[in-house]
Amino acid sequence: MANSRSAQIPVVVLAGFLGSGKTTLLNHLLHRSGGSRIGAVVNDFGSIEIDAMAVAGALGDSTVSLGNGCLCCAVDAGELDTYLARLAAPAAGIDVIVIEASGLAEPQELVRMVLASEQPEIMYGGLVEVVDAAEFDDTRARHPEIDRHLALADLVVVNKLDRAPDADRVLGLVRELTEGAVLPATYGRIDPEFLFDCRPSEERVGQLSFDDLHSHDGPDGDGEPDARPAHLHSAYDTLSFTSDIAMDPRALMRFLDGRPEGLYRIKGYIDFGAHDPANRYAVHAVGRFLRFLPEPWPPGAERLTQLVLIGTGIDADALGKELDASRGAADETDEQAMWGVLRYVPGSEDEPGTP
Repeated sequence: MANSRSAQIPVVVLAGFLGSGKTTLLNHLLHRSGGSRIGAVVNDFGSIEIDAMAVAGALGDSTVSLGNGCLCCAVDAGELDTYLARLAAPAAGIDVIVIEASGLAEPQELVRMVLASEQPEIMYGGLVEVVDAAEFDDTRARHPEIDRHLALADLVVVNKLDRAPDADRVLGLVRELTEGAVLPATYGRIDPEFLFDCRPSEERVGQLSFDDLHSHDGPDGDGEPDARPAHLHSAYDTLSFTSDIAMDPRALMRFLDGRPEGLYRIKGYIDFGAHDPANRYAVHAVGRFLRFLPEPWPPGAERLTQLVLIGTGIDADALGKELDASRGAADETDEQAMWGVLRYVPGSEDEPGTP
């Protein structure tokens, strides 16, 4: 998870056409990261506000700024690997790395570059595509490739909905074009918890709940009036799930494969009992992106499954019942029971990263 220095650091690719609001979103994340430290790889190519990033405390060893054009064209995988190695160095203390692409970048190539990284300290953390709702129709007319970009995305942030006269139509159209989760937003203000685990301001060992999930009121230092709404929607739905009974791998994968579109984020630890008694499995899901990371149980740790689910318009009670139904020891002699899980473990054969 992002708040464990012994775990791999997730690398999130942030894409979207020029003017969609990527830099505004990134600066919002920097302001709202709590105690987490964000490393950023940005294209200083038309839309990067270095001054705004400096206010957020993002300069120095936590930022790589590229002024040589489109990242996916001007930088090869080896060069990007060098930047990622610098940000992933233990001395930098980075918890998550965000690659902000230029507005002309090809998201699929950036994802391939991250997946091709030879840095063992990092892992791919998903593709987030930002859309300008007010200009969506014109953008599709000028850049028809946006449909392909949306199809690849794990999470689509439909930004500037306050400026779109037909916001519901745009949201519906985007949902038709992507299999990923669709998150409405204004002024790029999404909760960082949708992308990575925020480190609490005071470390609490074993605490999986998050701080200030709904605290978006008041000034955030981005130079925008406080009266502007933090989100188009009023609140997020959350579910915390804890079980001292091991999870059935097959049943849990059925739950994850069928998760509703409004469920943006899943994080926590899973106990698969006799199927892997030596390890617990950290789970990280952003939209349709899914990753499991096996890690040894800490000495003396209670064998628990602990999950936090975040979304909008979800039925928390129904999801809780589905998770309850996913508990119970499956036949430990069934050697294929964990195959569905292992498909999403980095380094596993044919590991896709998305359901």
